[in-house]
Amino acid sequence: MKKKVGFIGLGIMGLPMAKNLIKNQFTVTGFDLNKEAVEVITKEGAKPAASAKEVAENSDVIITMLPKGEHVRAAVFGVNGVMEGAKEGLIIIDMSSVSPVDSKSMAQEASLKGVHFLDAPVSGGEPKAIDGTLAIMVGGEESIFNETKPVLEAMGTDIVLVGDSGCGTTAKLANQIIVNLNIAAVSEAVTLATKAGIDVEKMYQAIRGGLAGSTVMDAKLPMMLDRNFKAGGRIDINLKDLTNVMNTAHELDVPLPLSSQLLETFHSLKADGKAALDHAGIVLHYENLAKVKVGREG
Repeated sequence: MKKKVGFIGLGIMGLPMAKNLIKNQFTVTGFDLNKEAVEVITKEGAKPAASAKEVAENSDVIITMLPKGEHVRAAVFGVNGVMEGAKEGLIIIDMSSVSPVDSKSMAQEASLKGVHFLDAPVSGGEPKAIDGTLAIMVGGEESIFNETKPVLEAMGTDIVLVGDSGCGTTAKLANQIIVNLNIAAVSEAVTLATKAGIDVEKMYQAIRGGLAGSTVMDAKLPMMLDRNFKAGGRIDINLKDLTNVMNTAHELDVPLPLSSQLLETFHSLKADGKAALDHAGIVLHYENLAKVKVGREG
């Protein structure tokens, strides 16, 4: 029998993920502070909940997909939170991007009440959340991972148990370094090409099949050319992720000079009022420095 799934956090990523659970015949109970999001998922076939506690009372597995670790902690351990309605054996899968320290701490605290906790952040952004093809990196007990894998398979395709608690969030930090520095490299390249006066779209077609080609470039360079910065992965969320990267790196005595510089670029974009844009908007920082504007010719 399929597990009853609770979903807390119905934002850009969470809403399509919850929809895919419903499409895969899971009984879903949804909660978000944004009542409109709850109404949307209810129309898709989910049961609405008025609190995280109520979600727990009606679920075998709970997924949290929230902006920051503090939000996850409040939803799970706060007033009217998951723990107030949790039965022993409940499984929490935190799919948010938080720090490994937060993941380990929450897993340990949950275990004291007989509740299992997996950290399972995702990669792929809104398009893959919609398609149900997210990459999911998981940390926690193997037996609990195996028990919940059918739930994860409704939302993703590349699902890997990386290791113990905190390993999933650590893998996500590594992922965010690669993704965001890749976007920054593409931004520098297209800014240079634009200033040099060549057709950036033709340059893209020329290089995308070579070693410079990447999934990141295929996803983000067309957005830059179209001046489309509608958020799939917001600048402020990636700023938070890179802050977690640097905090973790400092704790481990790992110098990350490129990541630290990009973090300052994110702070600059936020200060310039661009926090809600997609991280393809990194190019706007380089455009400002070079006094050019990237786009399609004609």
